[in-house]
Amino acid sequence: MNRPVVVGVDGSPSSLVAAEQAAQAAVRRCAPLHLVHGYLHPLGYGVPLNPYDLGLPAPTSEAQKMLDQTATELSGRWPGLDVQARQVAGGPGATLVEESRRAELVVVGSRGLGGFAGLLLGSVSQQVAGHAHCPVLVVRPPEQPIPVDGPVAVGLDGSDPALAAVRLAADEAARRDTGLLLIHVRSGDGERPVPDEVEESAAAGRADSDDLLATAAATVRTEHPDLAVERRSLRAEKPAPALVQASGEATLLVVGSRGRGGFTGLLLGSVSQALVQHGHCPILVARPHHPAP
Repeated sequence: MNRPVVVGVDGSPSSLVAAEQAAQAAVRRCAPLHLVHGYLHPLGYGVPLNPYDLGLPAPTSEAQKMLDQTATELSGRWPGLDVQARQVAGGPGATLVEESRRAELVVVGSRGLGGFAGLLLGSVSQQVAGHAHCPVLVVRPPEQPIPVDGPVAVGLDGSDPALAAVRLAADEAARRDTGLLLIHVRSGDGERPVPDEVEESAAAGRADSDDLLATAAATVRTEHPDLAVERRSLRAEKPAPALVQASGEATLLVVGSRGRGGFTGLLLGSVSQALVQHGHCPILVARPHHPAP
């Protein structure tokens, strides 16, 4: 089954940037691209606002024209790309979550109009990232140039979801013909002086971090022996600022759906929110694939 890359499109600038990123992802995967427009307002939750209207509103010709134009432009830029576009009667979050059941990847933009308003910062983004049945790529407008030749970075903590994120990041790096940057953030005490026993504990923590990174690198090399892999152990009081800063040198940052230690609650907690809101490059949340029922 050749699962498509799915992207929510409403004609807003950020959704068109997301569509471009989705097209590139589809080309790398030799997969079809599906442009989806959820045309019901989020407050409607898929139910007609007029209690006397027993049917759903019909798709609009204006939205279809926007979708067709976007599909034509993407097909022109990437000849041979199979692009399909359609409108779906549903709220944006529920629509993309449902589409993710049959998708290889779901791509969401930072902000939108109509059905996809508030896609990144509101409840819709949390719904998609928290409940999608495949990986989710969150695309933000860059506040600084994204290094096109930068590595694919990934945060790890030794948990199974983080290991899945490492594998996904390695696949992405191989597709993009770039390097892989493995990052582990261990706790630190800033610049304050500490007793000798604390320093010894910190040294042990560094050793554990190095072992964790070495194990992940060995796993990557078994599947991608020619991939350039860099390991980086960072000491910081909180993981989010360290990962946000590291994203500035990356072309993509991959995070697991859940973690442990410094990555506890990574998907729906403060760390993930910091990354999707302040990351300097697109953020790929490594949601596991679940087959459609």
